[in-house]
Amino acid sequence: MKITGRVEVEAVTDVRCDVCDCSTRLGSGNLEYGILNAHWGYGAMHDGEHYEVHLCETCFLATLAYLKQERRTAHMFETDPTWPGDDFGRVAKDDFFRDSH
Repeated sequence: MKITGRVEVEAVTDVRCDVCDCSTRLGSGNLEYGILNAHWGYGAMHDGEHYEVHLCETCFLATLAYLKQERRTAHMFETDPTWPGDDFGRVAKDDFFRDSH
């Protein structure tokens, strides 16, 4: 026997950027955002703390550019510095279906 009834379900309706407060919802209705995530474990100065920052595409790429500059600065006086390229932090490209590992 099939029994039906109304069920109230809580769902994510939007994700707003934690930096600029813009919606990450595209015209297609999809939510597109990046997450800066840290969960510090035993022995870390911030043991037990968990951070999660949601970023729109613009703020994510600005944050990535800042981190690349920090890396350049940290290694500025090395005799053979390895500069981060355009793929700094990127783990996949042209992964339209998010199926690469």
